[in-house]
Amino acid sequence: MKTPISAIPKFTLRFAGLFMLVLCGFNLHAAQTVITSKGTLVGAQLPDSKVVAFKGIPFATPPTGTLRWQSPQPMKAWHGKRDATNFADQCMQLPLFSDMKFRSSGVSEDCLYLNVWTPSTAPTKSLPVLLYFYGGGFAAGDGSEPRYDGASMAENDMIVITANYRLGIFGLLAHPQLSAKTTYDGSGNYTFMDQIAALKWTVKNIAAFGGDSNRITIAGESAGSLSVSALMASPLSKDLIAGAIGESGSLVGPTLRIISLNEAEQTGEKLSAALGSEQPLSIKELRKMPAKELLDRSTEAGFQWFLPTIDKHVFPASPQQLFSQNLQAQVPLLAGNNSQEGSYSQIIGKGNEDGNITKAHYIAAIKKLYPEQYKRVLALYPASTSEKIMDAAQALASDRFISFSTWNWMDLATEKSKQPGFYYEYSHIRPAPLLIDGEQNSNKETGARGAVHSAEIEYALGNLDTHNVYHWNKDDYKVSDIMQSYFVNFIKTGNPNGETLPKWPLFSEGKQININVETKAEDIKYLRKRYEFHRQYYSLK
Repeated sequence: MKTPISAIPKFTLRFAGLFMLVLCGFNLHAAQTVITSKGTLVGAQLPDSKVVAFKGIPFATPPTGTLRWQSPQPMKAWHGKRDATNFADQCMQLPLFSDMKFRSSGVSEDCLYLNVWTPSTAPTKSLPVLLYFYGGGFAAGDGSEPRYDGASMAENDMIVITANYRLGIFGLLAHPQLSAKTTYDGSGNYTFMDQIAALKWTVKNIAAFGGDSNRITIAGESAGSLSVSALMASPLSKDLIAGAIGESGSLVGPTLRIISLNEAEQTGEKLSAALGSEQPLSIKELRKMPAKELLDRSTEAGFQWFLPTIDKHVFPASPQQLFSQNLQAQVPLLAGNNSQEGSYSQIIGKGNEDGNITKAHYIAAIKKLYPEQYKRVLALYPASTSEKIMDAAQALASDRFISFSTWNWMDLATEKSKQPGFYYEYSHIRPAPLLIDGEQNSNKETGARGAVHSAEIEYALGNLDTHNVYHWNKDDYKVSDIMQSYFVNFIKTGNPNGETLPKWPLFSEGKQININVETKAEDIKYLRKRYEFHRQYYSLK
């Protein structure tokens, strides 16, 4: 017969509670210590904050030597206490984007590490979790970037994780010799396997930090957003998440499309041939090449950008097919785009950037891009005056680059699913940078006609002060408070709405929220005609 709780002495209950907290991972005498499945970590309490940060936590064996171009392997446990106060190295990459500022010490092939920010009060709770993946075209990026810092979100009683993943040739190379060695006869997609390994690490270990493994929301921007759509679609990860946030882009549409295994393997063979002097280099020879030499030589040979692959493992079919068949994770989705993902000059040409743009310029540009369907495109993106032509061309450039793929993802994910979808446009124009060409800038106009690609990250994650490289003003802080509040609510409840926020309607109602100083809901039923054209144009449906 079980002893009723009322009959157990209170001091015994207190002792049992303390004992369980220690077992769960936190040392109550030093809140910066956590016991994970592989060993003890020592983090650091952040100054003037209730947040404790644990940086540079390994979640897989270093993918070096013979483990290059293999799925991430389980790592061995360590003895003693492991210092977790510094970011680990970035994954192999070149300095491609000027807006990327890293706090990690260097670049290395040994890069499969993640970072955790958790409230010091977390041991007594079971908090929601945000796992965030950086952008960078699958060729650059790192979890140490200040704009991705997790402290601000963690202040809202949640646990935040940023995770590194292999990039470029190290993360996406496919090759017949690699495929021949796998049980599924495919290769490539190590990028996503790393992300899935980080997700599985989170499921297994997050309780030690005070988190709930059943309340993990994955999120990301640009390539990180594509990654979220990938993990929603993949049978290897779809059952491990509770929600998804995508900022600009998905794998169910251009530009960073997914390719067939055959096409990817052909690229791998061309690379092997390009790097060999008399005959193609074998995978064994490529694995022996130092990482920096491999990166430099492949880039010089014209192999810098690699694409995801339908590898029969991470993706048994294309994400488009998986979403169309409603086989993706059945979870709430929040996704959207910025108002200037692309520039009008990408449509009209750089020779017409002086603002003296005529309708003839516009029609000629559309005829060149869509010779057989230009009349339909002009009807979908109508314009007459110079200003409206720039607006229309900007919208078309944005759609061609990334906006259509985000909408397509949202539409497919919510078409048959019973889970809610929330769509946004972020339109707040970021102020000028503090420095221009090394000299102090007096907050001149940026020249932007909308919110450019990636401009929302600092706002959404509450990191204006962490990423203090712009002339932030009161409007910026207002927009950040709104967008971060939406994100916090969604991560906690699966719904972004809150009492003090403008009402965010469902995507299924044909509406979106426009996030700006004056945030408001908007009707977007007109987008369906525009995007049905793109579906047909790209043969997606």
